[in-house]
Amino acid sequence: MKDQLECCHKTKERSQEEYTRLIHRLNRIEGQIRGIRGMVERSAYCPDILVQSAAVTAAINAFNKELLASHIRTCVARDIREGKDETIDELVATLQKLMK
Repeated sequence: MKDQLECCHKTKERSQEEYTRLIHRLNRIEGQIRGIRGMVERSAYCPDILVQSAAVTAAINAFNKELLASHIRTCVARDIREGKDETIDELVATLQKLMK
């Protein structure tokens, strides 16, 4: 499967620190989602669930901001230095998707 990913998608080597930070954020988000599911299963009051859902949205946004900042500082900066202007178009498309 690794060969399939390498031939079809770009990849990025992350430092252990970045990897740990991102995985930690995702684990917390996963826990929040499980908590919301439990609230639905226990028939919790709608506004209480909505508050927790808003917290998940904020956590996802924080994850996206961190990942985007890292991407711009590393991949985008490197590609621009190497004259790969198509990276700018890719970044613009990514930002447009994030802002929907």
